[in-house]
Amino acid sequence: MNATTASIATSLPNEAGRERMMQMRWEPLFLAGWERTLMLHYSVAPEVLQPHVPFELDVRDGKAYVSLVAFTMRGLRPRRGGRIIRTMFKPIATHEFLNVRAYVKHGGESGIYFLAEWLPNALSVLLGRPLFGLPYRLGQLNCDHQHEQGRIAGEVTSGCGRGKLRYHADVRDSFAPCEAGTLDEFLMERYTAFTEWLGLKRRFRVWHSPWPQCAVRAEIIENTLMRLTGDWADRAQFIGANYSAGVSDVWMSRPAFTEKLQNPNQQTS
Repeated sequence: MNATTASIATSLPNEAGRERMMQMRWEPLFLAGWERTLMLHYSVAPEVLQPHVPFELDVRDGKAYVSLVAFTMRGLRPRRGGRIIRTMFKPIATHEFLNVRAYVKHGGESGIYFLAEWLPNALSVLLGRPLFGLPYRLGQLNCDHQHEQGRIAGEVTSGCGRGKLRYHADVRDSFAPCEAGTLDEFLMERYTAFTEWLGLKRRFRVWHSPWPQCAVRAEIIENTLMRLTGDWADRAQFIGANYSAGVSDVWMSRPAFTEKLQNPNQQTS
């Protein structure tokens, strides 16, 4: 069954994500863990953000949203291929990430679009754009997410040295899945990523168990990093943060080219 046309029997994001993945032959392609994940959320006027995003924004209550997500990817490996293939993946299997993601929809499917992603692994940076269309950038990351001690802190510096993110937060609550229909669910439970590189639009899907998460009180000490993704950042408002100990056994699909649609930033005659 074609995953782009098959009907989805559930409206729950996690279950719909799994159903879409299961409809795709030979998927998932990769497995990994996403650990110690902090999401810093911003709201911004849609007309301010849209010129920076080549997909239609997924707007909620008249607002567009962007999240900065700091986490550790652990144990990236192909689902098939055996020990030798897994050994070949070791140089890119485990490292920290900081991504800046907008919330979009395309072809009736909600997802995310990465404005930028910083990571310390040069080989991953080299492979990200041609293979998945991912806007990887080299950076220095120190994400000290020690939720067991109730504290989170981090510092991310761009490879060019012109941008930096510094933050800290306290974790006091226990973890639980997001409540259905909440803004937390809207921002966290996303199972499709859309990308564009050299005019080529692509999509890949992910699936994992629902994020075990809690709201946290976070303080942004410095954030010149976000401004490197566009002037929209000067008009964005920090609205809150969520933290998760992480999810294991994340499924990731192959990238697929999406149908050609007009860029929402272009005007029709």
